[in-house]
Amino acid sequence: IFPANSGNKEITWMMLEAGAETDVVNSVGRTAAQMAAFVGQHDCVTVINNFFPRERLDYYTKPQGLDKEPKLPVKLAGPLHKIITTTNMHPAKIVLLVKENPLLAEVEALQKCYRVLDLICEKCMKQKDMNEVLAMKMHYISCIFQKCITFLKEREDKLDGFIKSLLKGRDKDGFPVYQEKLIRESIRKFPYCEATLLQQLVRSIAPVEI
Repeated sequence: IFPANSGNKEITWMMLEAGAETDVVNSVGRTAAQMAAFVGQHDCVTVINNFFPRERLDYYTKPQGLDKEPKLPVKLAGPLHKIITTTNMHPAKIVLLVKENPLLAEVEALQKCYRVLDLICEKCMKQKDMNEVLAMKMHYISCIFQKCITFLKEREDKLDGFIKSLLKGRDKDGFPVYQEKLIRESIRKFPYCEATLLQQLVRSIAPVEI
């Protein structure tokens, strides 16, 4: 809790990588993220909330149960983990991270990755200590990967075309309509209707016109 309260993002990240548990509470029942938020250290809150141990992803690089092949090739684990742990959730940034890695920027690779993200999302929702924020993040990235696949298959300009679509503003005020629709669509497709976070997002967004 002390690194988070101090506002030191690097030390907070190092503690997490060394195995610090994010759900442990102090004497007043608060987690490190809750205490950091209380004292205004929001950068540290962001680091904690976006942390996803590499071991949890590496689990999918080994055959499980009756599977003969792993769900995620080892070569994709590193690039995927980089995207999972990014704190910049702008869709264009995520597509740029895909585009800059030749291993990821292929239809088959993205298909494997988004299926693993969907499994992680499901696990986040069904585990004892439900993590709706992480589940929503995994689902959101999965939706962007699926849209990447569509552009790779159907557009000559491929991922460049996707990025341009995300950044293009409408004529009258420059508002990025395509980006807004993509984000709303990802929220609408979140498969766990009972999630408190989903209901909060819908209540906030539904009344607002694009």
